[in-house]
Amino acid sequence: METSRLYVGNLTYSVTEEELEELFSNYGEVKSVKIIGDKGFGFVEMETVEEAEKAMEALNGTEFVGRTMRVEEAQPPRPRREFRRY
Repeated sequence: METSRLYVGNLTYSVTEEELEELFSNYGEVKSVKIIGDKGFGFVEMETVEEAEKAMEALNGTEFVGRTMRVEEAQPPRPRREFRRY
């Protein structure tokens, strides 16, 4: 793991960024939290790679606000394919 940015999936839509920050702060300093609209996922950036690994190991597969979270290393966004019109 090279990054301190984590993908957090399978969130209930009522979860707030503040609640996620509070949860992840148990494992280190949280630099940022971003929930993506009504998609049920978001990203948490930790201060260090070690803190991110600790949070990922502790929280992946655990229940949070009634749903089992998926926590893994965030991947860079895939480039969007452009569709050509002929």
